[in-house]
Amino acid sequence: MASVAFLGLGVMGYPMAGHLRNKGGHDVTVYNRTKAKAEQWVAQHGGSVANTPAQAADGKDFVFSCVGNDDDLRAVTIGAEGAFQTMKKGAIFIDNTTASAEVARELAEKAQLGGFSFLDAPVSGGQAGAENGVLTVMVGGEQKAFDKAKPVIDAYARMVGLMGPVGSGQLTKMINQICIAGLVQGLAEGIHFGKKAGLDIEKVIEVISKGAAGSWQMENRHKTMNAGKYDFGFAVDWMRKDLDICLAEADRNGAKLPVTALIDQFYKDVQGMGGKRWDTSSLLARLEK
Repeated sequence: MASVAFLGLGVMGYPMAGHLRNKGGHDVTVYNRTKAKAEQWVAQHGGSVANTPAQAADGKDFVFSCVGNDDDLRAVTIGAEGAFQTMKKGAIFIDNTTASAEVARELAEKAQLGGFSFLDAPVSGGQAGAENGVLTVMVGGEQKAFDKAKPVIDAYARMVGLMGPVGSGQLTKMINQICIAGLVQGLAEGIHFGKKAGLDIEKVIEVISKGAAGSWQMENRHKTMNAGKYDFGFAVDWMRKDLDICLAEADRNGAKLPVTALIDQFYKDVQGMGGKRWDTSSLLARLEK
């Protein structure tokens, strides 16, 4: 059993912290910007509530975070009451936020000065993956810190991989989002085309999903897309945030992402239709408007 803190109890962090407590058997202290959410978590899982990230991190072996963006991450780490103020030497900070590789490198440098380690460890698998403890975790950092943290991370993951030095986890997550955007747009266009052609979409998917066109998105989203229901996964607002990170990194490293940039604008259209909180499969709604 390890002494653990978890910062950020959103739709992902809440169940992830629960797995650390219940499956991992760790002593977990939680912090959330809205304290009532942290108190609700403790009432459900046990553990304890901290009033600040610094209080949560004090004396802990592992400190996890899962917050909204780069600015939120800086606030809970190097902010006025941030966790980095109280992290003990030899501890490991594991960030599950989808953020930029730039902020990961920035925080790793500050962690090193403080005598502790930093791992950027964004996740894939969505809310369902978090609730079921089967997330994919893409990690950037030093091998020694990874080896120490992996048995703890395993409590909420199906796959945990070290991708390279700090920042590599975030870069891998960017590739994940780039691939998903293209897959969802292709699926949306395929379903749209099939409807216009008068085909039975369920029959079509039953056949083509077993061939080269098959994908997780097809298996798990085609039914809800065909029914015009878009409240079953990762929100459009979040996807646009992630694609913005991808496009900004591409500007820095010289990568060409023409399709990703186009689909980002399609998601902007969905936002304009009132679909900010619809899931990413709502690209079909744009085609059908």
